[in-house]
Amino acid sequence: MSNVPGDLRYTKTHEWVRLANGIATVGITDHAQKELTDIVFVELPSVGREVQAGEACGVVESVKTASDFYSPLTGRVTEVNQALVNNPGWINTDPYGQGWLFKLVTGRPEEWDQLLTPEQYRAQLGET
Repeated sequence: MSNVPGDLRYTKTHEWVRLANGIATVGITDHAQKELTDIVFVELPSVGREVQAGEACGVVESVKTASDFYSPLTGRVTEVNQALVNNPGWINTDPYGQGWLFKLVTGRPEEWDQLLTPEQYRAQLGET
């Protein structure tokens, strides 16, 4: 059973979002990191980049595959987790904490309501 925190929203492509004070923190879910296995490299979006909801904006590479990750919301990247460059395994060990990928300011708060609730995400995983 995957860890699916109740205070987050999710995408069908296995990203999570935490929204606080207009800043969205984004990462990949516990389920996604388990599927990828040992993560060895992360390519993060650049600060200041404008992204659209659903747009590929970085890459997570594991010992078995490379996978794009997508922005769950439209906005401007304000911060990236630079520590992941030297510690990509944090995505495996703490996907909802130290393993966050980037933060953005969204100009479209209504997109939040289009993201999956924890219950909907669990249902997508077949873990209801």
